[in-house]
Amino acid sequence: MFEGRKCLVIGSGVSGQGAVSLLGHMGADILLFDGGDKITQEELEGRVPRGVQAGCYVGQVPGEVLEQIDVAVLSPGVPVDSPLVTELKSRGVRVIGEIELGFLAERGRVAAITGTNGKTTTTTLVGEIMKAHLGQDKVFVVGNIGNPYTLEAEKTTPDTVTVGEISSFQLETVESFRPNVSAILNITPDHLNRHHTMEAYVEAKERIAMCQGPEDICVLNYENAYTRDFGGRCPARAVYFSSARELAEGYFLRGEEICLARDGQVRALLNIHRDMNLVGLCNVENVMAAIAIATGMGVPLDTILGAVRVFHAVEHRIEYVATKRGVAYYNDSKGTNPDAAIQGIRAMSRPTVLIGGGYDKESEFDQWIESFEGKVQWLVLIGQTREKIAQCARDHGFERVRMADTYEECLRLCTQLARPGDAVLLSPACASWGMFPNYETRGQIFKDYVNGLEE
Repeated sequence: MFEGRKCLVIGSGVSGQGAVSLLGHMGADILLFDGGDKITQEELEGRVPRGVQAGCYVGQVPGEVLEQIDVAVLSPGVPVDSPLVTELKSRGVRVIGEIELGFLAERGRVAAITGTNGKTTTTTLVGEIMKAHLGQDKVFVVGNIGNPYTLEAEKTTPDTVTVGEISSFQLETVESFRPNVSAILNITPDHLNRHHTMEAYVEAKERIAMCQGPEDICVLNYENAYTRDFGGRCPARAVYFSSARELAEGYFLRGEEICLARDGQVRALLNIHRDMNLVGLCNVENVMAAIAIATGMGVPLDTILGAVRVFHAVEHRIEYVATKRGVAYYNDSKGTNPDAAIQGIRAMSRPTVLIGGGYDKESEFDQWIESFEGKVQWLVLIGQTREKIAQCARDHGFERVRMADTYEECLRLCTQLARPGDAVLLSPACASWGMFPNYETRGQIFKDYVNGLEE
């Protein structure tokens, strides 16, 4: 498929390194490029996986080299409308991403999950359910969750399952990617600095089902206008879940029970308080989606529900850290957009000191501020967006805003403002870039600080 073809991998992070590794096993003639201004030639060469030969270019690729390229493999962080990618497309070069490349080597079945929020929790839970069904060595959890598909694809066999968390960035470059079961958990405004319009963002998300057929399944949120509308156009069989109404067919919340309606019969599956370790309505939706996905993959309900009962929160997603001096601390660093951060606030049952702010993805914060509803006592802001958010808060009549110049100052300020019985919630509604390399680092520093506080 790629043997002897000259392939340019753009981006040298873990995704790019995985692509180089897989292309090497496929016999491709590989070039690795990184346009960053902080990486040296020596460092780039050091990122080439052992046993693989690849030419390396930092800063720019010479024109005479571009003329030789057959296929370009983009890392997710590389915009499809960047000058280099635009030039490659104008030359007739095939442009794909890591998910497409991994799928071309896939030999097993695939479940793929996208959505603005809830992807990581749902993907992790589906992975645990599949492992309970098939065994640890038969399941690969890959994609945006942090484990490149390209590092696992060659290990797959006809009796393995790959569970993928797939971002909108990754979906922009799929061509033949066809999961047996796909899911779009929700779509709300995010990454508009990358996609430019909401229409383009929605179209990217919908591409997860682009190659599916009527024998495949697409799990959709009935309470999200975008996903509900897509169900009428989806090429796969749509299976809905709802947290707000009872469905004639599908999964829904009735009181405290998650129920399944099928063929005119309704069955209560589990109690969201007794049988779940996750908090918040967002996680009820994630669990319903995971049950639907796993059922679509052929897992018995008893196995699914057993795995749900022992599953705990994913790190950095409404994660309880500790209680110090009567104050409960929660790490929701993965709340990187306003809608995700709204779910974090809704999960709190105490008066809350909220940490917000970070990198500006051109989000609007009005609905986030409106969700405070007397629960948020103080808003402590950091990062690039702090002035924008502070003004939005004032416009909505919320005046209890404090600014911090550094993360450390922010954390100290929160401990001063919080009273016994309160919660401190890190749920920034913004990406971490600028102050931190990723949301995991932001969350880990928060956890280290909290765990270091005196009792």
